[in-house]
Amino acid sequence: MTEFAPGVLRQAIDPPSRSLPVVIFGAGSIVSDAHLPAYRQAGFAVAGIYDPDFAKAKALAEAWNTSVFSSVEQAVANSQVVFDLAVPPEAIPGILEQLPEGVTALIQKPLGSDLSAASRIVDICEARGLRAAVNFQLRFAPMILALKDAIARGWLGEVVDFDAWLALDTPWHLWEFLAGLPRVEILLHSIHYLDTIRELLGDPKGVHAKTLGHPSSKIAQTRTSAILDFGDQVRCSLSINHNHSFGRKFQACEFRIGGTEGGAYVKLGVNLDYPKGEPDELWIYPKGGSEWVKVPLIGSWFIDAFVGRMTQVQRYAVGDDTELQGAVADAWKTMALVEAAYESSAAPATPLAVRT
Repeated sequence: MTEFAPGVLRQAIDPPSRSLPVVIFGAGSIVSDAHLPAYRQAGFAVAGIYDPDFAKAKALAEAWNTSVFSSVEQAVANSQVVFDLAVPPEAIPGILEQLPEGVTALIQKPLGSDLSAASRIVDICEARGLRAAVNFQLRFAPMILALKDAIARGWLGEVVDFDAWLALDTPWHLWEFLAGLPRVEILLHSIHYLDTIRELLGDPKGVHAKTLGHPSSKIAQTRTSAILDFGDQVRCSLSINHNHSFGRKFQACEFRIGGTEGGAYVKLGVNLDYPKGEPDELWIYPKGGSEWVKVPLIGSWFIDAFVGRMTQVQRYAVGDDTELQGAVADAWKTMALVEAAYESSAAPATPLAVRT
C-alpha cells in the first residue's frame, strides 16, 4: 500500500479521444437542470431534443441553442450519435424499439417500473444489439470515484461496515406526478444508494427491508429501513427518512464506511436543502493514520456525476473503453435488489413468540 495522499485519488473519468453528438429524448427538469449543463461542461455537442410536448422541447432547445425534433422518426434518423433517454420508465421500451440497431444509448434510471419491465428492456437491447447503459450516475460522482479508489488502494483495509443514513425534509411537492405512483422511495431515490453499494461491495445475498409512507405525505413511500445480507463479514444497512422536518440542525445525508484498518465518511450535499444543496464531502481515516483527513473534491454529485456517466458512455461509443460500465445487464441486478426489497417489505415480519 502506498502512503496516504488524498490528492491522488481518482475523481473523474478521462475525456474521450473524440465524442459523438447527443440526441436527447425528454425535456423535463432533469434534462434542463443536469443533462444539458453537464454536457456543456464536458464539451459534448447536443444534436437536438425530442419530447411529445413539442412546445416544451422547442423552448428548451432554444434556451440551449440546439435543435428540436418534431417526431421520433426525425430524432432517430442519424445513427452516428449517442441517444440519451431521459423519459419516464413506461416510455423506454417504445423508444428503444425505434432506435437504429447497434447504436449506443444512455437510459434514465430506473430501468423500468419493476423487474419485469427491466427484463423486457434488457431483452429489447439484446435483440437489437443496442449498447445501452443506465444513468445510475452516483457511481460517477467525484466523492464516490475517490472512495472507490481509496478502497482499491487498501487505505481502509477490508470494508466490513457500510451505513447509509438520511434524515431529510425532502420537498416532494416539486414532483407532483409521484403522488399517484405505487412505488417511490426505493425505486426512485434509494436505488442510487443500492446501486452504489453494489459498485463498492458487490451483490448481496439478499435483503431485509421495510418501506412506508408518512401521515403528512401523499407519496406512497417516503421512509425505508433495509439490511443487505453480505454474509458474516460485512454489515450493511440503510436508514432513510425523508420526513425529518424539524430544521437543518440534526438533518443528515451521509454514508459511514468502516474497514478493518481505516474508515470513510461521505456527505451527499445535494439532498440537504434541495434543490440548492450543500457541498459534498469525503473524509478518510487511512490505514496507519491518526486523524480524519478531508479529501479536496473537484466537483459534486450534481452535475459532475452526470458528466462522468456520459463521458464513460462516450469513451465506450468511440472505442476508448472496451467495457460499458453500468450496462443494462448490470443495471438489471440493481433492479433485482430493488424488487427484493419491495418483496421483503410486503412479507410479514417474524412474529414474536407468545407465552402460553
